Amino acid sequence: MDFDMLGLAPRLINKLADLGITEPTPIQSQAIPHAMNGRDVMGLAQTGTGKTAAFGLPMLDALMKVSEKSIPKSARALILAPTRELAKQISESLYAFSEGTHIKTVLVVGGAGIVGQAKKLERGTSILVATPGRLLDLIDRRAVTLAHTQFLVLDEADQMLDLGFIHALRRIAEMLPKERQTMLFSATMPKQMAEIAASYLNNPVRVQVNPPGQTADKIEQSIHYVSKAAKTDLLVDLLDTHRDELALVFGRTKHGMEKLSRQLEQKGFAVASIHGNKSQGQRDRAIKDFKAGTVRVLVATDVAARGLDIPDVRYVYNYELPNVPDQYVHRIGRTARAGKDGQAIALCAPDEMGELIDIEKTIRQEIPVASGRRWESSEVPAKKPSGGRGGPRRFGGNKPKSGSGNSNQNARPSGNNNGQRRRKPQGQGKRSAA
Repeated sequence: MDFDMLGLAPRLINKLADLGITEPTPIQSQAIPHAMNGRDVMGLAQTGTGKTAAFGLPMLDALMKVSEKSIPKSARALILAPTRELAKQISESLYAFSEGTHIKTVLVVGGAGIVGQAKKLERGTSILVATPGRLLDLIDRRAVTLAHTQFLVLDEADQMLDLGFIHALRRIAEMLPKERQTMLFSATMPKQMAEIAASYLNNPVRVQVNPPGQTADKIEQSIHYVSKAAKTDLLVDLLDTHRDELALVFGRTKHGMEKLSRQLEQKGFAVASIHGNKSQGQRDRAIKDFKAGTVRVLVATDVAARGLDIPDVRYVYNYELPNVPDQYVHRIGRTARAGKDGQAIALCAPDEMGELIDIEKTIRQEIPVASGRRWESSEVPAKKPSGGRGGPRRFGGNKPKSGSGNSNQNARPSGNNNGQRRRKPQGQGKRSAA
């Protein structure tokens, strides 16, 4: 199948050809025909499978047929994304697809001046790409209205739940017209997603490329069992074997990853870091240098687990395992993109065995061992008492059963906030601008 068979406008097909895109990916070939017919779509697919084009192309096709000017302070189409990086990537892709047409795309995210963003919306726009917090800030300022929005996309909806945006999503849902087309895309399917789907979607078509939580076939996974104190030395040794190739290194905390970045720089690596303590300008420069290859190692918290689309990333390291098992899938999805292969290498200390078992249950496989041996129960340190529960974590033997269950519903969210505050009890704190 090619794009001609999907019914897209010739102008869009020609633009795709200019960009070197000639054949649709599975998620595109399944989702686009339903979207072209005006159906609501729930798409489940791994990261790196072309979801942006799956929702963007049919939406652009419809908007290109609209000749009327946009209503001031309104958006015909709204795309919500959980992080600044992903929102920026989406807006750049849509601009590339629609260049030379009358389609106008506006990006609004935290970390940038809200006054300037409000000014861009004064005359209205065809497409508004936004993070939930900043969108609500602009709505509160009466800088934008959703009363005329005809198309809605929720991209990486599962991470919006992970980041505590559930209340923001509920509020946004109440402001949208009931007569609209909605598409929701996600790589995993947590239980709370059913509520989101019911609030936003009307009799949706479900398209699924791979079971939720399944990793890409071309990712070669491995794990090293190593003490926490020896992790940095092992990482340096592993990175040293491929200094000329791009590598992403993920960890949990902002301060920890900044420290690791300095340590790698001292070892002679061309390294940069992105996390919640970095300004948007610093994050953009780091990603730009990484794409260009002047930086070979990018150290990051989960702020980069979604939204980085760099086909040349060959290696992804989990220096620290994520507390939320689904996040492992998104981290390693930064490699093996655009049909290429890649390696995902995890480092596991004794106190991370609980996280590892949750991850292996989620991906329904045991990660092959590259070095060391699987930690025994007696070697796992006791968890500190918390909320009335304490003592060592019980994980029932050394090996998880293949295909058993889903992720641990009680797993704690990552300690990293990715520049966005998590949901607090009512009346405390301010809403994130993402």
